[in-house]
Amino acid sequence: MSRISHVRLLPWCGADGQPAHLVTDGTDGTESRLSRLADSIEATQLDTGREVLKLSRAMLQNLERPTAGELFYVTQRLTECFTDALRVAESRGLRIPAYEA
Repeated sequence: MSRISHVRLLPWCGADGQPAHLVTDGTDGTESRLSRLADSIEATQLDTGREVLKLSRAMLQNLERPTAGELFYVTQRLTECFTDALRVAESRGLRIPAYEA
């Protein structure tokens, strides 16, 4: 009988909008494909966040004032990217082994 030894928060939600998790018994290879997919998606999410932040800064530093619609749009995109970044941080934080003295 295998025991659950690893639970990973995935960078996407389940069909019901709840957090999705990968549960394994910790043996080598049991999570490799899905873990690599999750790693790739996390990297893409962080890259997208950096790009959206760069474009948002450029828009806000423009000499012309952005319209209310433009500000609303950029706020939506930044909120999405921040949500993704927090999920990545939480997932990675949960995978850091606890320090035992």
